[in-house]
Amino acid sequence: MPRQVPLEKTRNIGIMAHIDAGKTTTTERVLYYTGITHKMGEVHEGTAVMDYMVQEQERGITITSAATTCFWNDIRINIIDTPGHVDFTAEVELSLRVLDGAIALLGAVEGVEPQTEAVWRQADKYRVPRIVFVNKMDRAGADFEACVGQLVSKLHANPVPVQLPIVSGDDFEGIIDLLEQKAIVWKDETLGADYVVEEIPAAHVESARHHREKIIEVLGEIDDAIMEKYVHGEPISADELRASLRRQTIAMKAFPVLCGAAFKNKGVQPLLDAVVNYLPSPADIPPVEGATPGTEEKQIRRAVDEEPFSALIFKIMTDPFVGQLAFLRVYSGTLNSGDTVYNPRLARRERISRLLKMHANKREEITEVNAGDIAAAVGLKSVSTGDTICDEDNPIVLETMDFPAPVIAVAIEPKTKADQEKLGVALSKLTQEDPTFKVHTDQDTNQTIIAGMGELHLEILVDRMMREFNVGANVGRPQVAYRETIRAAAEAEGRYVKQTGGHGQYGVVHLRVEPLPHPNPEEIAELTRKKKTNKFDSDLNLLFIDEIVSGVVPREFIPAVYDGVREAMETGVLAGYEMTGVKTTLDDGSYHEVDSSELAFKIAASLGFKEATRRAKMVLLEPMMKVEVVVPEDFMGAVTGDLNSRRGQIEGMEKRGSTQIIRATVPLAEMFGYATDLRSCTQGRASYTMHFLRYDPAPASVTEEVLARVQGKPVEK
Repeated sequence: MPRQVPLEKTRNIGIMAHIDAGKTTTTERVLYYTGITHKMGEVHEGTAVMDYMVQEQERGITITSAATTCFWNDIRINIIDTPGHVDFTAEVELSLRVLDGAIALLGAVEGVEPQTEAVWRQADKYRVPRIVFVNKMDRAGADFEACVGQLVSKLHANPVPVQLPIVSGDDFEGIIDLLEQKAIVWKDETLGADYVVEEIPAAHVESARHHREKIIEVLGEIDDAIMEKYVHGEPISADELRASLRRQTIAMKAFPVLCGAAFKNKGVQPLLDAVVNYLPSPADIPPVEGATPGTEEKQIRRAVDEEPFSALIFKIMTDPFVGQLAFLRVYSGTLNSGDTVYNPRLARRERISRLLKMHANKREEITEVNAGDIAAAVGLKSVSTGDTICDEDNPIVLETMDFPAPVIAVAIEPKTKADQEKLGVALSKLTQEDPTFKVHTDQDTNQTIIAGMGELHLEILVDRMMREFNVGANVGRPQVAYRETIRAAAEAEGRYVKQTGGHGQYGVVHLRVEPLPHPNPEEIAELTRKKKTNKFDSDLNLLFIDEIVSGVVPREFIPAVYDGVREAMETGVLAGYEMTGVKTTLDDGSYHEVDSSELAFKIAASLGFKEATRRAKMVLLEPMMKVEVVVPEDFMGAVTGDLNSRRGQIEGMEKRGSTQIIRATVPLAEMFGYATDLRSCTQGRASYTMHFLRYDPAPASVTEEVLARVQGKPVEK
């Protein structure tokens, strides 16, 4: 069956930004002008189509990325609206992994904010070309030039403004199209649906000409064809500039910058034109790379329907009507409803019962999905976020994603016996959906512990458990996810010998431990290539080196030694928290012809590792958060004093209009309940954002307090 839309006429894009920059409002306007909706949804009224979860409508924030499809002229645009809050960073990461291009939104007053920097880095990591939309140009204090300057100073980007705002007093009237040298002015009475293209107002002519020259100069430096015309003084048409800018945007050498006010319905149509003109189609990006399951052999898959089928599951959603929905991006081949696909991670086959084209939480049934497209599938029961599905005869594992470790945990218990089973089902479904949500059982207390990226993250997940899955549960106070590490080298022997006649147990190992703060990837790759029994675990930052000679520990028992060390690191030695950053060397040991076993060596390794690390100056590490507070000048003293009292380090301050921006590094343990305290000490006029920065050694007083809590008794000083 022929494709409905040619590959060149497809765009897979995401909208990414700091919280409150206007992502969802912009998406709502796009849906309105492309004819998908006939009434504009508003975030503040809880009527936004893309914010369809109850929790999103109540809080006025985006929690889960929502996918939709619309048409602009004859181009199909698949849009993913991503969350801006740092607690939901995995949603952004997953979306960027499957997108070909993105719109980076900036608030015209705030400019580049902390989460803007974070999502920009994520987009760089996945090499996603971007255009920049400076939104909220209608607000007092809006500064387009300052935003462009921050793209250079804070993001080290090469911005190319293709529009200028037309501002009269505080009133944002329209834009100047620098390539066409025309003004576009929107009619307020038609909700921005109608606009007039006219000559540039006299007051702006000189500025527009100067900025167009700058576009030619910037492109001339990176595009020989433009440079040649410029040097010879030949006229350069708008079409030539657009073609050059498209090439440089896809190569990530330039980032076109546009402006508008989505809430006032101004600037959305030219933004859609820019998506079509500058962002790549699936045909413009390099083929996707993957590996053959069970080997490291590389494969590439081109975005054509004739190649074997391969797709990546980038989101799992539990739908009350159809059950589990798996959102997928098809990288090669074609998928029909009724087809059987293969999951290499589980080595399982599954049947696709239905295929759906999604529009937020509404859906339209389709029969097939082609290379380069995004859709949702029903029937995939066992897949998780980040899984590859492919053709069984041509298996491939597409590059997986790394997610940050959770920094906060709470204990949860069902209220009644009936809730116990429902809690298990809810937790397993939520862990399938969200790779940053972790569940484990505490060995000492037998409590169920859930861990996530922040207070809001866990609050939303618990709320969803209660509403969507009808689970009655009691939730404990949030606990910080500390880590443990060592500060010195040490060695110890681990012995597990039980010989009481008959078949016994015998395993003896000698281990050396050293700190491994910043592992060198090249060195690790060389060590693990040289000897198969050398291992590196990136989650724990554990490097295991096998230096056994003369077979004093038989080769078949060395993996058991590694497993013993790994298990000891997972359960911790100092206070029961996961360890990180340890280089462990196995350099000696002994075995018994009859009594030695894998279990004996595993236990011996665990005992030896714990003994060695106790001698190696163990320290507790606590998560440090990067905090940015936007506060009116009158309350500066109260806010900085409060941050200092929370063991915060003030890194810097920046004046922006009548407000000050305070940047600080503060331990997560001191930030619980900060939102309420900040509101009360600033009369509700300040706001803050916070995201994980790094782990630092905890002060002695904090370590003693944590140890006392873990051991249930005072610590001797």
